[in-house]
Amino acid sequence: MGRGFIGLRVVAFESRMAEPMATLIARYGGRPINAPSLREVPLSENHEALAFAERLLQGAFGVVILLTGVGTRTLVEAVATRYPRQAFLDALASVTLVARGPKPVAALQQLGIRQLVVVPEPNTWREVLSTLDREVPVRGKRVAVQEYGVPNWELVRGLEERGAEVTRVPVYRWALPDDASPLRAAVKMVAEGQVDVLLFTNAAQVESVLRVAGEEGIEEAFRSALDGAVVASIGPTCSEALKEQGIAVDLEPSHPKMAQLVKETAERSGELLRVKRGTGDAAVQVGTVDRATPPGAASSGQRDGAMQSSMFMKACRREPTAHTPVWIMRQAGRYMPEYRKVRRKVSLLQLCKTPELAAEVTVTAATRLGVDAAIIFSDLLLLVEAMGVEVVFTKEEGPAIRQPIRGAGDVERLEPRDPEEALGYVLEAIRLTRSSLPAGMPLIGFVGAPFTLASYLVEGGSSRTFQRTKMMMYRHPGTWHALMERLATAAARYLNAQIAAGVQVVQLFDSWVGCLSPSDYRRYVLPHVQRLVSGVTLGVPLIHSGVDTGSLLELMRQAGGQVIGLDWRVELDQAWARLPGVGVQGNLDPLVLFAEPPVIREQVKRILDQAGGRPGHIFNLGHGILPRTPVEHAIELVRAVHELSRRSSHAAV
Repeated sequence: MGRGFIGLRVVAFESRMAEPMATLIARYGGRPINAPSLREVPLSENHEALAFAERLLQGAFGVVILLTGVGTRTLVEAVATRYPRQAFLDALASVTLVARGPKPVAALQQLGIRQLVVVPEPNTWREVLSTLDREVPVRGKRVAVQEYGVPNWELVRGLEERGAEVTRVPVYRWALPDDASPLRAAVKMVAEGQVDVLLFTNAAQVESVLRVAGEEGIEEAFRSALDGAVVASIGPTCSEALKEQGIAVDLEPSHPKMAQLVKETAERSGELLRVKRGTGDAAVQVGTVDRATPPGAASSGQRDGAMQSSMFMKACRREPTAHTPVWIMRQAGRYMPEYRKVRRKVSLLQLCKTPELAAEVTVTAATRLGVDAAIIFSDLLLLVEAMGVEVVFTKEEGPAIRQPIRGAGDVERLEPRDPEEALGYVLEAIRLTRSSLPAGMPLIGFVGAPFTLASYLVEGGSSRTFQRTKMMMYRHPGTWHALMERLATAAARYLNAQIAAGVQVVQLFDSWVGCLSPSDYRRYVLPHVQRLVSGVTLGVPLIHSGVDTGSLLELMRQAGGQVIGLDWRVELDQAWARLPGVGVQGNLDPLVLFAEPPVIREQVKRILDQAGGRPGHIFNLGHGILPRTPVEHAIELVRAVHELSRRSSHAAV
């Protein structure tokens, strides 16, 4: 890593900063293709801006939110056509001004206004809301929002939910550049497969690019070509615009800055292209030139033909299989004598933090059971411990958080650290496990989903009611979203580190999210899981699993994942019918394994019959295996799945 673009062809759709962008791309070894995609057109008859100015001069507003520097200056110029400039500036200075980042701050300072509230990085609508929650409660206030190009409905809804009366103030609209020929040429190059990386720095660029592709009659070819190119987005708002258009985002930088976007894309483009293009060890095809590929996230096992043709990997891709693959959640656990023998010598944390032992119990469980995939032995809460939280594991009460999250200040103390530094013992366990497993057996990595991790942090441990968690969601949504965003970012980085260390598949465990209603999931969880999933290395299947989530399945599919986990409370065939375009995992009741082998086989057959031989089914329990489960019954489960599904393997539809 760190070798840069190594000659890749990189198209950038930036307009105002086109030349600096091209310089950055070249500095990191890329071949820049400048394709300015936007022109800001001031609204010549801006009735909304003038109406806003009149009401501001009358003292009608308590808060004004300025989202862009250009928009701030354009607003002042538009108002100055009707009202005295200084009177308008004095009126602005008399209310609480909230500036979204450094550009509106600079614009206001140039206008002589210095008293304002500054929104910190990464300057998304979520930071705007969390800043208001901390510093400027808006309940009962009239709030004006200066818009740029298109409305930010998430911000508007968030303000209204907090009891504000919102006035939108558009100041300009977007149009294609006066000279759109560079953009048209770049779009054609993409459609012809002559571009390796696309850099989007503004949500409005997405519409312009697709508009040009449509006008040229090559939109289908353009979209198809993205399967073999890296699509990088500067931040969440831009990523959401891409996803709304059905374009997958391969990379989003750790900070929404142009320099950071170019740097991190340069570092990871080689690995991403190798996965997307399936080019193996030798090279990444760069236009018409072969270039050496820097080492990256794809493991040797992932590149191996035997690995990709395994039943498990085929099922993740919804391809036909000779039999239904099966593994068991918590398959390395207390029900297994070999595991108990290791645990008599060390605590759970010691086991997790000793790579040789973690690898041993992982491999032992997978090989003894005869499953189709192994899952690395670890714990969900290691990630929050790595962020500076003290976690204590007790035999009687389970995990406990010594200093639970109670407010915005507690969220700020969560330290985002490099996974290689903070969780290196897990990554080393993955490397050891990968070298010990059969060549064609996939290894699964995992992480706790943001809601589940947040609930542990807020409750201080396990909970039945999730009262503190929901009270934070409802009473302090800014703090809640800040916590979820921080956890989502850390989780995505952790999964990518696991992929780089050698896992072939990752699973997102949302163990407690079933306590939420669909509307609460949509509002408080969905955007954060979408951001997490979009940040995971493309080409590596992701299993999205929850418990008691029968009412949330469509939303979980919307959040992301190639496979959706089902618990035993739903009928597999009915649930799968609600989940077009994805595979499913599950969903035997763990307590069935306490029954006699004939009953186990009967229940296995029932679920296989519901799956109907359709490609994309991974057999599993509906939750983790229970501690006193007879090992022989778990082995019988695996044997039954293989035997019964093999006999009906030609029934796929």
